[in-house]
Amino acid sequence: MSQARVPSLIPLTLSLAAALGGLAASAARAASADEPAATSALTSAATLAQIYQQPSPAIRAVLDAKALPSYLVSPDQRTLAIVVPRKLRTVAELARPVLRHAGLRYDPATDSPQLITAIESLSLRPLQGGAEGTERPVALPAGGAFHQLRFSPDGKRFLLNRRTDTAVELWVGEVATGKLKAVPRLKLHTMLENDVVWLNDHELVTLTVPAKRGPAPVFNAPSGPSIQESIGRNSPERTQQDLLGNAQEAAVFAHHASSQLARVDLNTGAVRPIGEPGLFSHIEALGTPGQLLTMRLLEPFSYQVGWDDFAAQAEVRGVDGKVVPIGRTRLKEGVPVEGVITGPRHFFASPGADGAVYWVEALDGGDTRVPAPHRDRLMRLDPPYTGEAREVHRVAQRLSRLDFLEGGRQALVQDFDLAKMRTSTELVTMDGGAAAQRLIERSVRDRYRDPGTPLQRMLPTGRAVVRVDEGALWYFGTGASPEGDKPFIDRLGLADNKKSRVFQSGAPVNGGDAAHHERPLAVFDGEGRRVLTVRESVSEPGNVVLRGGPSLAELTPLTDVKDPAPQLREIQREFVRFKREDGVALSFWLYKPPGYQPGERRPTVVWAYPLEYTDASTAGQVSGSSNRFNVFPGTSPLMLLLDGYVVLMDATMPVVGDPKTVNDSFIAQITANAQAIIDKAVDLGVSDRDHMVVGGHSYGAFMTANLLAHTRLFKAGIARSGAYNRSLTPFGFQSERRTYWEAQEVYQKLSPFNYADRLKEPLLLIHGELDNNPGTFPMQSARLYQALAGTGGSVRYVTLPFESHGYSARESVGHTLWEMSEWMKRQVGPGAPIATPTTAEAADAEPKAPAAR
Repeated sequence: MSQARVPSLIPLTLSLAAALGGLAASAARAASADEPAATSALTSAATLAQIYQQPSPAIRAVLDAKALPSYLVSPDQRTLAIVVPRKLRTVAELARPVLRHAGLRYDPATDSPQLITAIESLSLRPLQGGAEGTERPVALPAGGAFHQLRFSPDGKRFLLNRRTDTAVELWVGEVATGKLKAVPRLKLHTMLENDVVWLNDHELVTLTVPAKRGPAPVFNAPSGPSIQESIGRNSPERTQQDLLGNAQEAAVFAHHASSQLARVDLNTGAVRPIGEPGLFSHIEALGTPGQLLTMRLLEPFSYQVGWDDFAAQAEVRGVDGKVVPIGRTRLKEGVPVEGVITGPRHFFASPGADGAVYWVEALDGGDTRVPAPHRDRLMRLDPPYTGEAREVHRVAQRLSRLDFLEGGRQALVQDFDLAKMRTSTELVTMDGGAAAQRLIERSVRDRYRDPGTPLQRMLPTGRAVVRVDEGALWYFGTGASPEGDKPFIDRLGLADNKKSRVFQSGAPVNGGDAAHHERPLAVFDGEGRRVLTVRESVSEPGNVVLRGGPSLAELTPLTDVKDPAPQLREIQREFVRFKREDGVALSFWLYKPPGYQPGERRPTVVWAYPLEYTDASTAGQVSGSSNRFNVFPGTSPLMLLLDGYVVLMDATMPVVGDPKTVNDSFIAQITANAQAIIDKAVDLGVSDRDHMVVGGHSYGAFMTANLLAHTRLFKAGIARSGAYNRSLTPFGFQSERRTYWEAQEVYQKLSPFNYADRLKEPLLLIHGELDNNPGTFPMQSARLYQALAGTGGSVRYVTLPFESHGYSARESVGHTLWEMSEWMKRQVGPGAPIATPTTAEAADAEPKAPAAR
């Protein structure tokens, strides 16, 4: 319900186990010679103050530096948009009244999602001939938050949304002049859908707030109890937040979710309604301009699943208001774990003149555990949509993606094998008249064989389709390799399924060098003779360059973005590879703080996130690139470098095995990973075994708590927004497919909550007060804190007001970084070289505790 609250009254909810686990425990630690003095001291008033704290000046300077821009090329490829986002919002923005219904958080005053990414500044740069023209700032009127830039299909206009206290407005700009104007008296409805459909160069269809909707229903008292019932059926829904709780909430949700299709003339500002209001969740251009495929939610709503799993009606609508029902998707309740609904699901509108509508149907009863030669089929219904649908294609596994090629006669159809974690892509003739052509099959974890993403083109209707040039597709890829990421542009011939590499970052044939990293942005012509890339290096932020000439080796700079935080260039970065005891390849990015000198050992934080793999070869694949420009987002642990600590970032934590049973060895494998990581850091001479802290976010927090509960490898831990009691996620978590009752021993062993009495290393718990990520409810951290506090553990628990799974307010981000830095100081000392003990001191030192409990 409404979350209105004055932030200054309770700016921070913070809990602490009495003097870090009790005065007796504190006194005992004070007697230990190898503990930092800060750990044994009684908690200071500052650390318990219920106010937002600020990190060090060095961290603040980077946190408040200007954000780097993103780039968008217009559909006609004649304009480059340079968009600088607002880096962080304020907690006051998060404290705006919101409603939490049907798995959605929305602003009831504007019928829009709670969170938007606001634009700080916008510039347009002409690309005539590829390089002429100068950058032209767009004046954004004061007030509200501009967001969601998109171009018209002809590239002559651009659209922006602006959210105010009472509405989401539509603003239209002229590319030639950069001038903006609002469409008068138009209130957009973006709560469930924010796309538009173009009818021509000056008219579009969008969803608006119904003019005669009236006020939302108000209930002063409950009308009765909330009642749910399940008699003799299986309905294994995974845990979710913000679901509907009763009929009153359902009525309020239905009011705010109701929207009106409207035709908008950008030249005159005229707005004409199309048909009657409805619970529209999706609109999409169908065939030639003037027709749409819409999805409309159906009541009654569910209290078990979110709005995107509600029953829905697919309809073909004309701008004249004519409606033709196509089919219904049923409510996703009573579906097997990792299964799908039976009957139609996932409707697709053809972008071609044929105007066909497609959908997917399960062939295995929706149950992935049931053996079947084919799991899904693709159905087609042609105009006038009154006949029988026909099957045009079958896939062996679950259909996971469909991308139409230009013309709509073919599509790239991707399926996903959950049991084997594999995916394949086929070129499908959408009338069923020819056999499908297999283009690629690979493990979803195999980054080295990732073909990339097909380049798209915008049609006059605003639909994005896969671009086809003379029978060939373009693919942009990250280019993962044993030497790091080397982005590429490939040209794939459809006739023979052969690829030719047109460009690759660092390739000498393209005039590249090892110092720069380039990712493709646009291909200007059908042969790939002129392309745009974003070029960066360790010392240069990403700037757009035009490549042309023989082998694309000639470069013309188009932007000149400056380094917003030059102090970060003093940080040293190195990619380190090694193996764990059983031979599985591991790696981490070693970051050394400014001023670091060779031979220094410093307190170190290991930041990791476990991933599951079916084989060891893909587990050891390299991720990232050593020639990227250092940018530290928000709450990144890399900020600790500015306080003098060594950071082992993205330390690989592979868990290898059969996807069905891989978690049986989760504890053993993350222990082996952690041991190897520590050994390597010590061997490199940058870290000391007694000054290592482990940390992670979400599943990384779960890993952190398990490592502290089952080993004595680390001095302390930092766990943000994690889950620690797996009995609270009984129908699966992460990649676990078994239910709690099918693998009870595994669920119990992987629950750090069950081992709270053994977890004695200090643990910092941070959680967003309103975390809506499935499985990581705030109660997870609250209960672990209580368990640790009640069994003499050393724990600090910080709850961030109004924050969700990730933290986005400047106040919250700054405080989180302060907490992490202070925790490091208290547990392993300041970010400075560690004093080396004398030979006599080393001989008298207490023997090292075993790694595993």
